[in-house]
Amino acid sequence: MIKKPRAVRAVGTAIGNNPIGIVLPCHRVIRSDGKIGEFAWGIKIKKQLLKLESAI
Repeated sequence: MIKKPRAVRAVGTAIGNNPIGIVLPCHRVIRSDGKIGEFAWGIKIKKQLLKLESAI
């Protein structure tokens, strides 16, 4: 994204020094067209997780 392929160490250091990591669980990812999309453990499980979290 930063278009600097040789900045691997700098990016790693910046990530390592960041006190807050942003993690988005993969079951929360929805396709850009609004559809559910795929999930490693199946669509049924993904829908159950989203429903459990009241996301849909």
